[in-house]
Amino acid sequence: MTSSLDPLFQPLTLRRATLRNRFVMSPMTRGFSPGGVPGPDVADYYRRRAEGDVGLIITEGVGVDDPASVGSGSMGETNLPLLHGEASLAGWRRVVDEVHRAGGLIFPQLWHMGVIRMAGTGPHPQAPSRRPSGVWGPLDGTVSMPPAYVEQAAVETSPMSEEDIADVISAYGRSATNARAVGFDGIAIHGAHGYLIDSFLWRETNRRPDAWGRERWRFAAEVVKAVRATAGEGLPIVFRFSQWKLQDYAAQLEQTPDALGALMQPLVDAGVDVFDASTRVLGAPAFPGSDLTLAGWTRKLTGKATMAVGGVGLSRDLQTSFVEGAEAVNNLAPVIERFEAGEFDLVAVGRSLLVDPHWTRKARAGEPFTPFSLAAYAALS
Repeated sequence: MTSSLDPLFQPLTLRRATLRNRFVMSPMTRGFSPGGVPGPDVADYYRRRAEGDVGLIITEGVGVDDPASVGSGSMGETNLPLLHGEASLAGWRRVVDEVHRAGGLIFPQLWHMGVIRMAGTGPHPQAPSRRPSGVWGPLDGTVSMPPAYVEQAAVETSPMSEEDIADVISAYGRSATNARAVGFDGIAIHGAHGYLIDSFLWRETNRRPDAWGRERWRFAAEVVKAVRATAGEGLPIVFRFSQWKLQDYAAQLEQTPDALGALMQPLVDAGVDVFDASTRVLGAPAFPGSDLTLAGWTRKLTGKATMAVGGVGLSRDLQTSFVEGAEAVNNLAPVIERFEAGEFDLVAVGRSLLVDPHWTRKARAGEPFTPFSLAAYAALS
């Protein structure tokens, strides 16, 4: 059946991975992995999204092999998955096998919480949280975090040492090796939202006087290099970045396209294949004087494939929807218009796929979508 969405159902090849369509399940934290181990329920969860014909699944954030990679954040997160240790790797092998049996592709999102992690939490509570400059971020930003969390997180700590930095870069490399070993089809790196990599990219949290501060892209580039070196040439690398931060929704990583391009080019050189431009509203212009989105500017500046995200299928942005819920809407017309104009190559869908594993099929068939609510989120299946 001919559909106006047909262009979004064309395949895309990234190194050795060929996606069956351009819809991607966006990474969304769930906390369903006690002890860092994804169980059969997690495998079933991802398998159902593959059965629903999504082109690519990017998992929730998975802690890299560093003692401080994950712990409780602003919302008291627990039961976060890891990508090291025999039991965790066996769990992810089961997830990958289930997704492949359903005809899908899946990448893990390598994650280090960095400054967002609360000290004294996670699998290794004795490990200090990693902070480039010892600061959490500006205290006058627009946030929706509990005041008690902000008060505790605002206490300055020691900055990361050269040894700390080298250890964490190596941790990403080891986790990439593990990802290849269990059969993942590519690797996604979380470099957004104020977490560790982003806290090196963002000048508000990177005040270092050394090369890691003067060249704010350097840590991210070294992580990408480590992942590429250990994952091999066949696996595509997706790098997620954002302007906004958990510490400030109104933050700007860079103020101009030229500055953004200068920050991104070293990541291209290091081996990124796709930039996941995380925005709260997909169609929002990234810079004054142009209606190009962040994904659009990134594609123009880097020449690399890009992924757009932000409220596809829903009436409200992420933070608002977790308070008030969100009505299901078909807002794909402007998405495909921008796609056909060459702004981006992939469309990430988060909350809609959280509550409905068959969302992609419904989009193609023109069927009504499932609204997002806290009740639906709590009953994730």
